[in-house]
Formats: sequence, C-alpha cells, structure tokens
Amino acid sequence: MTDIDLGTLTRTDDAPDGRPAVLRLEGITKTFPGVRALTDVNIDVRAGEIHALVGENGAGKSTLMAVASGALSPDEGAVQIDGHALSAADPDEARRLGLAIVRQDPALLPDLTVAENMAVGVGYRRVGGLGRAARWAAAQLEPWGMGIDPGARVADLTVEQRFIVEIAKALALEPRVLILDEPTEHLSLEEVQKLFARVREVVAGGAAVVYISHRIPEVKQISDRITVLRDGKVRGTFPAADVDESQIIERVIGRKLEAVFPEKGSVAGTVGEDERLVARELRGPGFHDVSMSVRAGEIVGLAGVQGNGQSALIRALAGQAPSSGVLEVDGRPVGRGSAAAASAGVVYVPADRHREGVFLPLSVAENVSAATLPAVAPGGFVREGRLLSRAREMISRLAIKTPGPRTPVASLSGGNQQKVVLARTLLARPRVLLAEEPTQGVDAGARVDIYRILRDAADDGAAVVVLSSDGVELEGLCDRVLILSRGEVVRELTGDEVTESEIARAALTSTSMRERDETARRGGRLRSWLRGDHAPAAALAAVFLALGLLVATANPAYFSAFNFNNLLFMVAPLLFVGAAQQVVVMGGGFDLSIGPLMGFLVVLASFWIVDGGNLYVGLGLMAAGAIGVGLINGVLVTRFNVSPVVATLAMFMALQGIFLLLRSTPGGVIFPGVSALIQARVGIIPVVTIVGVVLLLALEVALRRTRWGVELRAVGSADAAAGRLGIRVRTVRLLSYVLCSFLVLPAAVVVMAQIGIGDGRPSISYTLSSVTVIVLAGTSIFGGRGSFLSVIAAAFLVQQILNVSPFLGLSQAWSYWLPGLVTLAAAALYATLRGSGRARRRRRAPAPIASPGGVA
Repeated sequence: MTDIDLGTLTRTDDAPDGRPAVLRLEGITKTFPGVRALTDVNIDVRAGEIHALVGENGAGKSTLMAVASGALSPDEGAVQIDGHALSAADPDEARRLGLAIVRQDPALLPDLTVAENMAVGVGYRRVGGLGRAARWAAAQLEPWGMGIDPGARVADLTVEQRFIVEIAKALALEPRVLILDEPTEHLSLEEVQKLFARVREVVAGGAAVVYISHRIPEVKQISDRITVLRDGKVRGTFPAADVDESQIIERVIGRKLEAVFPEKGSVAGTVGEDERLVARELRGPGFHDVSMSVRAGEIVGLAGVQGNGQSALIRALAGQAPSSGVLEVDGRPVGRGSAAAASAGVVYVPADRHREGVFLPLSVAENVSAATLPAVAPGGFVREGRLLSRAREMISRLAIKTPGPRTPVASLSGGNQQKVVLARTLLARPRVLLAEEPTQGVDAGARVDIYRILRDAADDGAAVVVLSSDGVELEGLCDRVLILSRGEVVRELTGDEVTESEIARAALTSTSMRERDETARRGGRLRSWLRGDHAPAAALAAVFLALGLLVATANPAYFSAFNFNNLLFMVAPLLFVGAAQQVVVMGGGFDLSIGPLMGFLVVLASFWIVDGGNLYVGLGLMAAGAIGVGLINGVLVTRFNVSPVVATLAMFMALQGIFLLLRSTPGGVIFPGVSALIQARVGIIPVVTIVGVVLLLALEVALRRTRWGVELRAVGSADAAAGRLGIRVRTVRLLSYVLCSFLVLPAAVVVMAQIGIGDGRPSISYTLSSVTVIVLAGTSIFGGRGSFLSVIAAAFLVQQILNVSPFLGLSQAWSYWLPGLVTLAAAALYATLRGSGRARRRRRAPAPIASPGGVA
C-alpha cells in the first residue's frame, strides 16, 4: 500500500506572536534491546499552547514523554524545560524545572492514602507537611465532585477516582509544562469537560500542555497544534484547525482508511434466529431484574451513565461476579462462577488487560494458548512446535505487531496486547464473547482491527456483548444497544435508533430509581475499618485477653506474678525481631537471617561482656556486626538484584557457620551484673519490655508521620511508581535492611541475658518467630502496609500461646501446633477481608459514558 503524503515538520523556536518554546525536545533518540523506540525526534511546545501528540500504540509517545519528564535518559538529544536543560534522567529535577505529568499508568502508590500520595507527588513543603496533607488534598479534589476521601487508601479507589487523584496532583504543581498521557480513558463526559476547563486555565496562565490521546475528537476539540508520531519518528506537525478527523487517522496509521466499522450482522443478514445467551431476572451487586437475550451472530452493546451497573452486569454474565437468577447458553443453564461459564463457552475480555487480561511475564505464544492448553500440551507436556505454530497463525490473522511469538507480551504496545487477549479468546471458540471496553487505550489502527475481530467472531456464530464508553463505537458496531440506569435495563435501541445521540439521550433522560442495598450501607464503615492496618491490633488484643481468661479459668496459677513476669520478659525479644522483620517487609524485602544474626551477636558478646572483658567494646562490636550484616544484605538485594530470600538465606547459613566456628560448644559466661541489669523490672513488668513497646510505638508514629515512613511504605507498595516520583528506591530499601539488623541487636541483648552464656543455637528459631509475628499482625508480605501496633499485639499473643500449654496440661507438640493454627486462621481472615473488599471495588468501578465520541 502506498504511504500517504504526511507533510513536513515545521520547527520554530518562537511563534509569530513571540511566545517562547517552554518544552523543547531536540534530536531525541532512544533504543531498547532489539527496538529503536525514537529516532531524531524534534518537538517544540509553546507557552499558552495545547499541543497534541498522536500516534498508534508503540509509536513512541509514552517513551518520548518519559524522556521529557526525566524518567528515561535518551541515547542522544537534549531536553529543555522553560529554557533550562534537563541535565540527567531525574524526575525530581524535571519537576523543579516546572514539568508535571499525568501518566497513562498513574504513578500512584496503592498502599498509601490519597493525601500521602499527593504529598509525595508535589513535595512535602507545598502541602505544609504530612500533618496538613489531608486538608490540602481535600481542597485540591473538591472541584471534581468525586467524593474522594483524602484518608482513603488508593488501592480502595475505583479506576476513575485514581485518575482524578493523578490529575489533581499534577495540576497542584502549577506547572510550566503539563503532560497529559491518555487522561480521559476512565473519565465520564462531565469529568472530561471539567478537565478541559482546567487545562484551558493552565494555558491561559502562560503554561504549555502536551495532550496525548487516541480519541481524535478530543484532540480536535482541545488542541492548537497536532504532532503525528509513527514508528518513533515525527511525521508532521499541523494546526488542529487545518486537518479533519479522517486525515489525522490516516497520518497516524500511514495509509488511507477505507472503513472504520465492518458491516453489521443485522444488515448483512448473518444474525441467527436462535437465542444463544439468555438472562432472566438476573440480579447482583449494582444491578437487578435484568432480562436480556443475544442471538448467534449478533453484537449487543451495553451503555449508560457512569455507575449504573453495566460493568457489574457484564462481569456477572462472565461468572466473574456474584449473581442470582437464570442464565442460559444454548438453552442450557449455566452454573455460577467463571469456571462454569467457561465450560459453557462463555469467554470474557476484561477492561483491565494488565491486571486481568495478559500474563505479563509470559511470551506472546504462551499468552495466546493460555485458555486452550490441552490443544498444545497433550498428556500434560507442552509441544513447543505446536505452541509456536498456533501463535504465528494468530499473529498473522490479527496483525499483531511483535518481533516473534517468543517475545514477552509485556514489551508489546497496549493495542497489540489487546489483540493477544482476543487471539486467546478466538482460539477458545466462544459461544458467547463478552468484551468490556475492548478498545480502551488502543490506537486508531488497532481499533479498526479489533472491530473487525469482534464482527468476525459474531459471523462465526458467537453471541457478542460489548460494554463501551464510546457512543460512536456502539453506533458503528452494535446491532442492538441496551441502556442501563440505576442497575436495570431501561431501554433497548434497535435498527436506526442505534445512534450516538440516541444512546446519550436514553442514558441521560432515564427516571428509574435504584434499589437500596441497606446491608452494604450499614456494613460499609465496619468493613472498611476491618480492612485497615490497625484492625488486627484490636482483634489480637481481644484474643489475647480472651485466651488469658480461658486459661486462668482452667488453672488459676496462670495469673500469678511469677508467670506474668516470665511472659512479659520472654515477649521482649519477640517485640524487637517482629519490628525488625516488619521494617524490611514494609519496604518490599524479606530477611531470613534474623535468628542466626541474634546467635552471632550473642556469641560475639560472650568474648567481651564477661569477667575481664570490656562491656563497651562488646556492645560496640555487636552494633558494628549488626550494621555490617544489614549492609551486606541490603547491597546484595539493591545493587546486585539478588532475591531477598536468596541473599538472606545465604547470610543465614554464613552466620550460623561463623558462630559455630567461634563457639562449637557453649562458653563464655555473661557478666552477672549485666544480666541482672537487663532483667530489671518495674513492679512485675520488665524494663526491656517497656523499652520494646515504647520503641514500637515510636516506629508507628514515624511510619505514619515522617518522610522516612511514607517513603518506606511507598517503595514497598509500588517501587516503580515510587522511582518515577523521585524516591530513591535503592537507598530506602538498603536502609530498611540496615535498620532491620540493628533492631536485632536489642533482641540479642535480651536473649544473652536469658541464656547467660555464649550459645547461638537457641536464637535460630527467632527467624520463624519474626515471620509469625508479622503475619499475625496483618502485614502484607508483598510490602507497603502494616502496623507496629499490630506487631505489639501479635508478639504478646505468640508468647502467650507458647506459654499456655503447660497450664492446660497439653503436650509440648501443642506449642508448635497452636501458633501454626492461629497464624493460618489469621492469614485466611485478612486475605478474605482485603481480597473481597478489592473485588467489590473492581465491580463498582463502572465504565464511564463516552467523552466526545469518535474513533481514536
């Protein structure tokens, strides 16, 4: 096909009216392994201008903006922001020079609150410190009218709320250059218009805006000039008023666009008579009393104003969400759950392809065959040739742009990842195909291909249901459209009624009333609290008290002063090792060397904190040993990218060998005066236990109220996003290992006093004890969330469980079984509460109604 005339790029340092270029990209070239992403790109963005950047997925737009924002370093070329050169790949420097960016994948930290995210993003000084962050964030979010709680965890927000937070965060910087990368994909029409109004305010103040979008009508509506990027090269810059939508699309894809939408089945006469999918009186969270049917060869659309049950309905049809009522495929009842739906021939294409659609670590070939593994793995063994052959066939059939079938799917553009999902769908030979926002974040050329793929599936006999926020897309693709309002179908559009204007009119003029879910309303606050970081502390404290009363009822000696003192003294090392493991896990790491490190420090002390030794030298060597081990662990993990488990397991074995080499048998009696000092008490409460509790309370305050605590949780929550926000991820994680090992020091001092001799072997079990404590405390082992208050409660409960067996007349075996059973129960409870909460939020996150429509 002959390439169309793309025009030429006209570069100007200043506009005719004298406006300077506040963002200048000169000769930008960027290469990744096997891919040249950008080639000699030159773009000037002027003050007071909205400059659109358009191109297919994979054209290099996001890579170019990553270079402009300091997230990536170019191989060649230079970046100037407001007349100043960006000296290095440093997001902090770009932000200081006046650049703010709203990414297609928001740089938000899911385990931090909205206020904390905004404070990290704009700088602590701008918000007046963490103590004032919530009030400041509320003021920034109020104009959007989304009801976003600044104290809510970002992971608890819907998709559109997260984008509003990202946009508000960028606007709060009052930038000289604002980059908006696909900002409207998850916004409603009303929110899009609010965004456009704010963007116009920004440029009216003399700033410049770079607007990246696949929605060409939006580009035409908002921009002054348009630059086309294709295959990593600039193909032209044009005044927005001089080109129409079709011309922009043709320049984006590099060829003439003959037709956007394939012929409808209702027009071509390919729609069958039999009802393939039937739902009667279907109801679930967010929708009720839905009855509908879809025939073979037919494409039916779902539409409605934001939050009216469309997303919940399509997920229920796919077995991805709970529902009741009748659901049939080809006249046969379909059981509940995704497995039953898949067995009936129902295939679901999710809106969030990254989270639910593709398996990012796997190759294109493995993703394509993931739903039909028996076809490529007879007898359970994958046949490589068959796997690659099927992948090559689908790559050719669906025009997937990839170097080959073995390419990791994570390296493909969004549009091509979506085609991989559809390839997997087609290989499953669906009887019913359910597609939720199938072209979201997809370029113009890929959209046309996806429309053809959906129509081909219908022509092959599938019943197709499409949920889309784009009215033009529904008009061009669907034989019928169902309008939902307040959770029920209020109108069905057929034939000539299926138009963008009629879809919008039907959605906006409905007068239906939503059913109230009083149970959800009453339980909402309680569920929210139960999913929080501090709920485990209350729950564990209650269990601790209840268990104590139960044991005392069976054996009154449990409440003796001697037993209380013994329990409280034995809990002290658990407090310290629990805090140590908590610190490193909160930063996304893990430390298996805690127990052997304690043993090593005890043995080290046995050479100095003895008669004739020097207490201060001994303590100094113990501190140096702890810090040294932490540094080694941290460097292995952060600088050499060794897995935390592997690095600390190697340290586990090394330390065990060292202390056994130093003392193969116990020796070196600890100075009695030191042991007595460590065992000092106030009443029946040991001083070291008081110190431990106070230390953990201080760490809790630091975790919530200091920059260190926020950055530690940020790194554990999402290290890539934290890095894009300017947090020094490696440094934060390295220091977490150092602090972890340093916190082992007081635990070793307590154990040294307990055993009174240089013997490292009793300390080995504290590694597992530290893990038990943080699991009971509800700490996420993936990092980012947890509470030192809960660690205190968990440490007390673990020691109590170890202490109660003799009082209940149980064998020693129960000292192992009880902690294991309690830990399993706690982990299952936390996973259920937090997992179900997030699942409900995903079901509540509806597809927004179209922003100004069109193919983009």
